[in-house]
Amino acid sequence: MRIENLWFGQGWRPHVGRLLLLPITALYSLAWQVYLVFYRLGFKKALEPHPRVICIGNLTAGGSGKTPVTLFVTDCLLKLGHQPIVSCSGYGSPASEAAQMAPDGPLNPAEWGDEPSELRDFRPALPIVVGRRRVLAAELAAKANPNSVLVLDDGFQHLPLHKHLTIILDALNPANKLPFPSGPYREPRWNRSRADLSLPNDQFQIVYSAPEFVDPQGTLLSIPADAVVLTAIARPDLFVETLKAAGVTITEVDSKPDHDPLNDPELFSRHNGKVVIVTMKDWVKLRTREDLNKSQIVIARRQATIEPKEEFIQWLKERIPE
Repeated sequence: MRIENLWFGQGWRPHVGRLLLLPITALYSLAWQVYLVFYRLGFKKALEPHPRVICIGNLTAGGSGKTPVTLFVTDCLLKLGHQPIVSCSGYGSPASEAAQMAPDGPLNPAEWGDEPSELRDFRPALPIVVGRRRVLAAELAAKANPNSVLVLDDGFQHLPLHKHLTIILDALNPANKLPFPSGPYREPRWNRSRADLSLPNDQFQIVYSAPEFVDPQGTLLSIPADAVVLTAIARPDLFVETLKAAGVTITEVDSKPDHDPLNDPELFSRHNGKVVIVTMKDWVKLRTREDLNKSQIVIARRQATIEPKEEFIQWLKERIPE
């Protein structure tokens, strides 16, 4: 059983599985709160190597839409006259081991991770620092540009780094509110109070655009009629729902684990001659394959805004440290 099925499945097996894991969930929650108390009481202290750190985080494992929101926030910072630098963990890549500034130009996901590669494709001029050592990432960003604003794509649970502003994405009525392993929450949900802003709320809403369909050359396409979905993201079900709402008829869903490298030699042999829809996160890993001509690749991409936009920009402006 995939972990997402355990967390969100409706059959008797997922329900029983969640119940059996509740004692471990309670211990996990207690351990997290003890860890948090060490910082609150001063036994541990968050370091502040950068004077302006904004965290775009979440409480759950994957699939919350942080990357489009991160891009929107960087656009807002540019509009306010700031230079953003984005920090990504580079999950699963060699670059994730420490932290380093990514070079200019397209990034190889096998070396830098799929999310940094996706960010660079969307915003070619955006400086990116990659690595899970977020304190070191903040040091590198401050050294590269002491007047910059470091934007963490994820990292809300990384307590060793001091954040000056935290924005988290958390559904108002999630299907499963339990922490690991019975649910998707990385820490107890009541800890959402640690954030400066939790989205959505009564003041601000995240608005995602309808998916835009393009071919590998970036040419706009009409909505595909019948298509296979090929993806390696945390919540493929949400991606499928988005495509169906846009009018796509899904004939098959080929779902791989989140961050899968998509390097199976037989990957496209199973979809020979078919229209295959992928996300941008998938495409950055697929684009170097030599067998792409076996299928018609369609990339679905969408953007996010926080509305009302001008009010959010003003909210952000008032909270960025000098």
